[in-house]
Amino acid sequence: MGDRWHVEVDRSVCIGSGMCVNHAPDGFRLDSARQSHPTDEDHDANEHLLAAAEGCPVEAITLTLAGSGEMVFPPEE
Repeated sequence: MGDRWHVEVDRSVCIGSGMCVNHAPDGFRLDSARQSHPTDEDHDANEHLLAAAEGCPVEAITLTLAGSGEMVFPPEE
């Protein structure tokens, strides 16, 4: 069994560009105010979720390892 990622969107930062939905349509949705929400808190780790986080123009998406909380994205400096 592979890693699971906990997905969070900081809606105080989200500008509703929809890039996350474009990269990972199964992972994100926009509400009526065009704010992004993960479709589930935890997802199987996959390249689409990572692309969504990396492609967010305001870096509103964080990915951590479910259970441990270890940061996946953005990378710790």
